[in-house]
Amino acid sequence: MTRVAIYARYSSEELQDDASIEDQIRLCQERVKAQGGEVMNCYTDHGISGASMILRPGVQQLVQDGLAGKYDAVYTEALDRLSRDQEDIAGIYKRMTFMGIKIFTLSEGEINEMHIGLKGTMSAIFLKDLADKTRRGLRGRIEKGKSGGGKSYGYDVIRQWNEHGEPICGERKINKEQAAIVNRIFREYLSGISPKAIAKQLNEEKIPGPSGKGWGPTSIYGHRSRGTGILNNELYIGQLVWNRLRYIKNPDTGKRVSRLNDEKDWIRTEVPELRIVDQELWDKVKDKQGEIQKQHKEFWGKKRPPHLFSYLLKCGCCGGGFSKISKDRYGCSTARNKGTCDNMQSIRQDQLEGAILSALKNHLMDEELCKVFCEEYTRHMNELRSAHNAKRASYEKELAKLIKAESKMIDAICEGYANEALKEKMHSNEARQKELKALLEEKDEIKVLMHPGIANQYHKEITELIASLGTGERRQEASQLIRSLIDKIVLSPSDGGLVVDLHGDLAGILGISARGHYSKTEQKLLFDQIEEIAGNPGKSGDTEKQVKMVAGAGFEPATFRL
Repeated sequence: MTRVAIYARYSSEELQDDASIEDQIRLCQERVKAQGGEVMNCYTDHGISGASMILRPGVQQLVQDGLAGKYDAVYTEALDRLSRDQEDIAGIYKRMTFMGIKIFTLSEGEINEMHIGLKGTMSAIFLKDLADKTRRGLRGRIEKGKSGGGKSYGYDVIRQWNEHGEPICGERKINKEQAAIVNRIFREYLSGISPKAIAKQLNEEKIPGPSGKGWGPTSIYGHRSRGTGILNNELYIGQLVWNRLRYIKNPDTGKRVSRLNDEKDWIRTEVPELRIVDQELWDKVKDKQGEIQKQHKEFWGKKRPPHLFSYLLKCGCCGGGFSKISKDRYGCSTARNKGTCDNMQSIRQDQLEGAILSALKNHLMDEELCKVFCEEYTRHMNELRSAHNAKRASYEKELAKLIKAESKMIDAICEGYANEALKEKMHSNEARQKELKALLEEKDEIKVLMHPGIANQYHKEITELIASLGTGERRQEASQLIRSLIDKIVLSPSDGGLVVDLHGDLAGILGISARGHYSKTEQKLLFDQIEEIAGNPGKSGDTEKQVKMVAGAGFEPATFRL
């Protein structure tokens, strides 16, 4: 008798269940019995797609046993039960043919090369058509503001049925308890608490995560460009985004891999009733994420600074970094790791941090020098304003002349003196008027923003920040703000000790100093003006981090010996 193996499979995508497996096996057994064969074994895969054979243990065992000579023929309901992938089905057929094993299906009978070619192609087309139809249906649902699948933290699925008893899918509502957690995560992240610390605190409070289990850092920060993670879910601001990612199967592993689509292909739908996070809070978090991404392009920069002044310390001899050489001392990394630097001096961590904080507080914004700086700044801005106003007056005078000339040309046309030269001159007049009006709109009156009390405000703010380093709640936020005041700290050997040069970051200093006097818009204008004076224009839209230099009079970095 012919020894026969039976293979059966159902896919969850086909809305089948284990009863389908039993039906397939029963029908195959009846056919084998009718043809006088003997069933040696039945191989099955339950709820697994036929798009790849790699993740299907049943078909893998079928092939191995076939190569081991344990049966003479394979029976299955249809060829697409073995595989829907052209490469896989051709590979199975090639191996079975090599072992002299024939493949039979209930619908086609014995399988040959023509079946493999045609059926394999048709199965591949079926999978593509199924994917296209699924995407089309999901897009229609998304454009109506409904869920396209999956459950977002902060929302509950609304289960309801129509008059025919069919489920209405895609409806959801805000879960108030989870929404409060979402807002808490946004606020704590903005205050300087790391995603890891946030997750740890939520777990300690026994608050279930999005999966119903514990929280992890990736659940919070996710991937910014891919829109994953609590901090990047645009649904929280009433924006339903679909088709951001596409998924394809790795032919070697059979696992799905995500790919980011072009932004022009994304589908956006406004769902204001699902907003959880207010726009101001969302924008501030996005700004902070942008700053972190910009500052930490290198691997070492992606980690939070382990100490208050990590990555800011530089050797005055070689320019390399100063890092921890023992539990409580800093030294030149190049001198110890490469031996190409002679700076073998070291300094205690507490001594260095204390001296730098003292310099920030007492020396970096000298009141008398700051007064001189403010006077020079105001004088220079007045010069710019005078030149600006003179240019503006010339534009206004030229515009008045053009308007007067235009009136005369209109009168000439009305009197019948129109010709091509006159028309061309009128077009030129109109173009120049538009250009001048645009220039006048841009040339608003320059506002002098340097406040005479800026040094006092700086000392007040920095004193409060240094005091906050001793408190757990604001320590991280205070540490970040203090680091924003510093461009670099250079340590040079001198007389058996180290001389420390503190280079202030002008934008950070002005940002701290301006907090008590200026609005956000005025602060940006102030930074733009400083850049213009320094001859270092930044990119449009950049704010506090666009000025990076050792400042001039009033902000001269202090040099002190330790």
